[in-house]
Amino acid sequence: MLDSRAQERLNELRGLLIGLAAAEGDMVSLMREAVDNWQPSDELSARGTVLTVGDGIATVAGLDNIRYGEILIFAGGVRGMAEELKRDYVSCILFGDDEPITEGSLVKRTGRTAGIPVGDGFIGRVVNALGMPIDGKGKIESHGYMPIEAAAPAIIERQPVSVPLETGLLCIDSMFPIGRGQRELIIGDRQTGKTTIAVDTILNQKGKDVTCIYVAIGQKASSVAQICATLKEHGADKYTVVVNASASEPASLQYIAPYAGCAIAEYFMYQGKDVLIVYDDLSKHAIAYRTLSLLLERSPGREAYPGDVFYLHSRLLERSARLSDKLGGGSMTALPIVETQAGDVSAYIPTNIISITDGQIFLESELFFEGQRPAVNIGLSVSRVGSAAQTQALKKASAGLRLTLAQYKEIEVFNQFSSELDEATARRLRHGKNLLTLLRQEQSEPLAQYEQIILLIAGMSNVFDRVETDKISKLKSGIIGYVKETLPEICEAIEKSGKISESDSKAISFAAHEYIEKSASNG
Repeated sequence: MLDSRAQERLNELRGLLIGLAAAEGDMVSLMREAVDNWQPSDELSARGTVLTVGDGIATVAGLDNIRYGEILIFAGGVRGMAEELKRDYVSCILFGDDEPITEGSLVKRTGRTAGIPVGDGFIGRVVNALGMPIDGKGKIESHGYMPIEAAAPAIIERQPVSVPLETGLLCIDSMFPIGRGQRELIIGDRQTGKTTIAVDTILNQKGKDVTCIYVAIGQKASSVAQICATLKEHGADKYTVVVNASASEPASLQYIAPYAGCAIAEYFMYQGKDVLIVYDDLSKHAIAYRTLSLLLERSPGREAYPGDVFYLHSRLLERSARLSDKLGGGSMTALPIVETQAGDVSAYIPTNIISITDGQIFLESELFFEGQRPAVNIGLSVSRVGSAAQTQALKKASAGLRLTLAQYKEIEVFNQFSSELDEATARRLRHGKNLLTLLRQEQSEPLAQYEQIILLIAGMSNVFDRVETDKISKLKSGIIGYVKETLPEICEAIEKSGKISESDSKAISFAAHEYIEKSASNG
């Protein structure tokens, strides 16, 4: 039905035409007849009525032609999204307080699917899942509008992952390299350093022309504020966008947050830029979706998740890619984070995301409490892209590292039941333990490529075997500084080209041995 104002205007027009008919004749009569026979419609059911509202869910009647995912405007300006299309009504999730909405209040269609404003102005800002700034720095000027749900690039629109995205973490770059366009899962129990790995990777992109997106899902606001402070302290805020849907936000905002972050990342990717996006974490994202699904009365399945929970994350992570040169050659690298319970990687959500991603970095609580940080389990971690996303220098320097550590772990297990060791076995045990110690790294201190190669060459050439294990951490920075001082041309060449010759490798090994001898003679 038309509102009273529109009806009054129609009556005025009808009266005017009647007056004109007496003066103008048949032509105006035909116009009057057309107006009389016109049946008013409400623009394809552009308005509906709220039937019920509560717990962030509203059911609306009268929206016969609505599309899935379309945005609606409720009383008080609250926005919602059509999430469940039934025969007689539509169930919507609300993106704000439902207090102004009552039964019988009107709902207006917008004709637009859910999206987020995008633009270069978002870099260095903190926004919510709707793209609104929450950092108190004023309005953000947008350059466009991207849908939060979009089809992933087709196979023909992609190219192989072959360009490394360095994390700055020695144990990851040497054994589980990540390439631009890859999806590498970070998985482990609570408080094992998952977020630290992601943040350190962001810090390591400084000066490498990579735009970073950090999406916080269901995190404490204080934790997100601390991460923002760390980024600012190291100058990483100048190339990073933070999308925050904290634990205090409605489940609906936590649900759309990773898609909103992905839309912002796609804006930069289709401009030909390289993007790194962190989803922290998708366990809480799945819980938010489960909450909404149960409120929408969808049937629960395994672990009370709905049957489409796999599609929830697959349609998100499949959007990560390295585009073909024809489309600009941009890339989106995803680091999704998943929290496990008691190290159980066989739970529903972890197994789903493991099957979607291109590898996983598994963090073990036992290693973390032993002081091995990052607490990466070498046996369960893998990168399915492998050395294809590794520079020649790093590939050469790390050759045999993972096998050596795997053998050390095996010998260590048998050593628990043995009272005596032969000299060769004891030497291998000491060498493996020293290599593990070498892989330890402090938080927020990513290493440059040449620094990693110096340490790897020194470690694999048994430089540290003559050193007590507890002194290795102190000697690492000294070796790096000494090699950089004595062989500056080699260090510069490695950083620029990513390549190293056999002679350069031997020169670094010799310099490392020389430094250890000088340190030993100086006490």
